[in-house]
Amino acid sequence: SCDTSQLCNCSSMGLDFIPLGLTAKITVLNLAHNRIKHIRSQDLQQAVNLRTLLLQSNKISSIEEDSFQSLAKLELLDLSNNSLAHVSPGWFGHLSSLQHLYLQGNSYRDLGESSPFSSLRNLTSLYLGSPRFSAIRQGNFEGIELLHKLWIDGSNLSQYEQGSLKSIKKINHMIINLRNSNIFSEIVRDLLHSVTWLEVTEIKLPLEKKSFVQNSTRPFRMQKLTFKESFFTDQTISRALVLLKEITSLKELEAVNCVLEGQGNWNMKEIARSGESFVETITIINLVIQNFHLFFDLYGMESQVHNLKRLTVASSNVFMVACSIAKHFSSLLYLDFHDNLLANKRLDETICKGSWPSLQTLNLSQNSLRFLEQIAKYTSRLPKLNNLDISQNNFGEIPDACEWPKTLKYLNLSGAQIPKVTKCIPRTLEVLDVSANNLKEFGLQLPFLKELYLSKNQLKALPGAAPVPNLVALSVRRNKLNSFSKEEFESFKRMEQLDASDNNFICSCEFLSFIHHEAGIGQVLVGWPDEYVCDSPLAVRGAQVGAVHLSLMECHRSLVVSLICVLMFLVILLLVVVGYKYHVVWYVRMTWAWLQAKRKPKRAPPKDVCYDAFVSYSENDSDWVENTMVRELEQACPPFRLCLHKRDFVPGKWIVDNIIDSIEKSCKTLFVLSEHFVQSEWCKYELDFSHFRLFDENNDAAILVLLEPIQSKAIPKRFCKLRKIMNTKTYLEWPAGEEQQQVFWENLKGALKA
Repeated sequence: SCDTSQLCNCSSMGLDFIPLGLTAKITVLNLAHNRIKHIRSQDLQQAVNLRTLLLQSNKISSIEEDSFQSLAKLELLDLSNNSLAHVSPGWFGHLSSLQHLYLQGNSYRDLGESSPFSSLRNLTSLYLGSPRFSAIRQGNFEGIELLHKLWIDGSNLSQYEQGSLKSIKKINHMIINLRNSNIFSEIVRDLLHSVTWLEVTEIKLPLEKKSFVQNSTRPFRMQKLTFKESFFTDQTISRALVLLKEITSLKELEAVNCVLEGQGNWNMKEIARSGESFVETITIINLVIQNFHLFFDLYGMESQVHNLKRLTVASSNVFMVACSIAKHFSSLLYLDFHDNLLANKRLDETICKGSWPSLQTLNLSQNSLRFLEQIAKYTSRLPKLNNLDISQNNFGEIPDACEWPKTLKYLNLSGAQIPKVTKCIPRTLEVLDVSANNLKEFGLQLPFLKELYLSKNQLKALPGAAPVPNLVALSVRRNKLNSFSKEEFESFKRMEQLDASDNNFICSCEFLSFIHHEAGIGQVLVGWPDEYVCDSPLAVRGAQVGAVHLSLMECHRSLVVSLICVLMFLVILLLVVVGYKYHVVWYVRMTWAWLQAKRKPKRAPPKDVCYDAFVSYSENDSDWVENTMVRELEQACPPFRLCLHKRDFVPGKWIVDNIIDSIEKSCKTLFVLSEHFVQSEWCKYELDFSHFRLFDENNDAAILVLLEPIQSKAIPKRFCKLRKIMNTKTYLEWPAGEEQQQVFWENLKGALKA
């Protein structure tokens, strides 16, 4: 159960005894919440470097005297909430380094006749007592010089020997749960010269007659007195105010979660006769006064509040302060009335002319205030006010102009349900908080503003920098901010802190580029990087903004698409060039024609044969074909029927189908070969589809006529079968002389008739 730092956590493991095998390496041992009943002398003998030992919430009822003898380095020992019936000095005799000791919640009724702590010279905090703890005797705290904190559960303390706590020279903070009011004054007298802050809980304040400083000499040390969950009456309050003035060092009084049974009917004459109070700070939180609406206005207390500098009355149903007494708080600098029942109607009385003349800070948050223009008017009566908190009131829409104190520098309007800020906000401000409103924009001209808090609003962009040129800190946490640009960020010349956390950031390429390349942005952004998370794109949702890196495709989509288009165009262009150079199109179309021809019969039925010959020729040779050969053959006796593409192809029909159909409806195919025919790349290449059908049948339906001498080597390779025929079969050549031409026609007619 031990980690690398030798912290061993054995809590809540159902142990009945301290485990064996503890070594000198262990520094922290947690055995809390087990069932250990006894601690023996050998249990911790080897743990010589132990600094923290936690044994709370077990069932320990006995500890052998030398159980902690080897723990000279122990600094914290927690034996609270066990079943110890007594506290023995022998347990702590060797714990010279012990600083924190917790003994509360056990079964002992007292600490014995002497001090169990006399050897603990370094002790700084001590917790003791329980509901059974009933007696404190002289000598119980001998040997303790200084304590930062002393906590005593004396809820059933019935016996206190005078002087028992005097042996402790200095206590910074003492907390005592004390229900027996009869020994309260005795404890206070013993602590006048030692304790700085005394906190008493659950006491029913007695009607004390004797002085707290009886037979005590000045100077006193006690500066703060706190009552928690205590009970007062009008009579005990009156008497306590008189007696506490005798403690001239007392500067602060505090009452938290207390109950006052009364209506403020205090003995004002006796209080006034006792002189001025030295208390400078009074804090009252959640004071319950039944029938608080009948409470007196404290007339007669004017002389007691002159020296008061800080007053807090919170969560106590305050609805008004009488103007007559408000004018006598001449030294008050800080006034906190948060979470009360103050409303506009009574505020005119509470902040009347001449009241609170020195007030600098006023907190009226969580009240029932409305109409900001009235609040501004009332507070303008406070000549030195520079800090005003009126947050969590319901102001709604605010006017365009208000009159504020000229000294006002700090204004808190958060949670005030303001849909739009106007020029009612004073230009003198240095700090403005309008968080948790319904703001969708912010564009006020505030030339002196240094801090602006806009969290929990509806902003979609950072506010403009020009209206707030001196802004140092800006919070736009939990808005509808999607991103912010480099230009927006750098427009705030003096920005030191920007809190834009908990927004739904769109992690675009521009935003991420700015975040990754902006030097020192991590020092400016509050909560960076943990609280800056991408909301989109979906692939990176939930990832930290600083850790996201989008791909080139995601960041430069248009550029990538353009490049792909260019590449595709180049590939297509390359394919076109290659196809043109190597006649790929010709081969493809020939293959398609051949496949088409394959699905048709080998030869059309005799009744479908319409022509004696289909003539395949180059357009450049059309003059000879159409004017010489056609006239000679079609005017012969009997005449020959020739199929010419110009004349006999069916208009609108695909040329390949025209060619194949014409060949199938012809007895012969007559090729008029010339240089134009075989060397022109694409001239009449459609007619060459006839090759497949003719040569696939291996018959003599082809008649070759050479219009001019031509070498078989000059024929392109794609006419492979034509080259073969010219090398293996006889062909007719067109002669130059007229006599030979007559022979040529006879031979051609004979070939057509064959």
